[in-house]
Amino acid sequence: MKIYVDADGFPSAVKGLLIRAAIRLHVPLVFVANKKLKYESSVIISSIIVPEGPDIADDRIVELAQPGDLVITADIPLADRVVAKGAFALDYRGKLYTEDNIKDRLALRDLLYELRDGGVVTGGPSTFSKKDCHAFVNQLDSFLVRQLKNETAQK
Repeated sequence: MKIYVDADGFPSAVKGLLIRAAIRLHVPLVFVANKKLKYESSVIISSIIVPEGPDIADDRIVELAQPGDLVITADIPLADRVVAKGAFALDYRGKLYTEDNIKDRLALRDLLYELRDGGVVTGGPSTFSKKDCHAFVNQLDSFLVRQLKNETAQK
């Protein structure tokens, strides 16, 4: 299992927590962004710099993601694409996307987009909070422990 991070717009509040979890559990972590990122040096942490442009980082993540991998992203269409490949997606607020729930979440996202476009709904998501950070860390830890147990049991 690897963790891929859609790092353009990734909240710095959870970056250190994610890095510590990856190091503690020995899970390779790959940041994908269109700019150089600063992070703690480790043999299991790396980054891929892609050219600027719409969906270039997303396309690279989809290309790399394998069944069982985890992709950290707030981008619902990207989450849908990686889940279709058998991977999982986790947003910055702690919502885990799987084959069981991604299509509903994508439909809701599309509906809200249309409502905002029509002026019915204004604004976007609330500001990232400590509650969101805790939800992310709890879901991340729970997911990683569960997946690593499954991998160990399959060996």
